[in-house]
Amino acid sequence: MDRFADKVVLVTGASSGLGAACAELFAAQGAQVFAVGRDAGRLDEVAARAGSTTTHVADLADPDACVAAVAACVETYGRLDVLVNNAGRHDFRITTDVTRAQWRNDIAVNLDSVFFLSRAALPHLLETGGNIVNVASVAGVMGESYSAAYTAAKHGVVGMTKALAVEYVRTNVRVNCVCPGGMDTPQASTIEVPDGADWDLIMRVASLRGLMSAEKVAQVVAFVASDDASAVNGSILTVDQGHTAG
Repeated sequence: MDRFADKVVLVTGASSGLGAACAELFAAQGAQVFAVGRDAGRLDEVAARAGSTTTHVADLADPDACVAAVAACVETYGRLDVLVNNAGRHDFRITTDVTRAQWRNDIAVNLDSVFFLSRAALPHLLETGGNIVNVASVAGVMGESYSAAYTAAKHGVVGMTKALAVEYVRTNVRVNCVCPGGMDTPQASTIEVPDGADWDLIMRVASLRGLMSAEKVAQVVAFVASDDASAVNGSILTVDQGHTAG
């Protein structure tokens, strides 16, 4: 399937997990992919598997790095059609133990990066009639234990998605958000639980059907970014095997 033929797709958090799955799927469907992440070695591995991929190393907690990533993508390919804001980090912490530095970093990685990447990308997306797919989490539509900063940031991503969709509703740009539940990714396997935490509360995100593969969620991201979803704008799509339905 070449539904992204002649399209340029910028994917953040592309060195592993959902970002890597998205980069590989977009490339398989004909896109030129600009894969952004912090781990150069893993990005190179993703590019080797995907093909049609340029890598860019950046720490997107820095607003200047967000602007530079978009500029590098456009310099490389001459255009931008899709921005997938997937970069994020989830650390479980008891709220009273959260430091100021941890709070600021959680917000910077999970929320600020989405804003500054989107702000930099929008002029180019207006030229191409492109779209933004923000990746939040079920923590963007419900509460998640030991995750005050992460949950606040993901709720912010959901709100930002709606705000941008309304602001640009009279243009040719679409903005949507995908909210995954628990996925079987490297981050899930290296989870650190704070002392005294209730494991059952943490595992609620996995839902009754267990963890999903990142590839299943990537399929939804690609659909939302494609012309097949041209009527989908300002939508918040939960991909969680029914977790938030009950």
